[in-house]
Amino acid sequence: MEAFSQFIPLILIFAIMYFLLIRPQQKKLKEHKAMIGALRRGDQVVTQGGLIGKVSKVKDDSEIEVELAEGIKVRVVRATIAQVLSKTEPAEG
Repeated sequence: MEAFSQFIPLILIFAIMYFLLIRPQQKKLKEHKAMIGALRRGDQVVTQGGLIGKVSKVKDDSEIEVELAEGIKVRVVRATIAQVLSKTEPAEG
């Protein structure tokens, strides 16, 4: 019983770390994946490098094409999208 009581503080520290650090990080990662999965043409996005542009083409699951200025398009890995500034409404039909 005495050995178990010595491990109680260690168990409490792990539980606190889980609820304060690990769980919120997992939630944030899940939200980021959902945001990236919902990207579509016309969305205004910010990359992790700080570039702001409009999605001009969704190429595949890992890559999109972003128009930074008129006529200037770059290929961007989806995972590097940090934020979606404005969403376009889905086309009805």
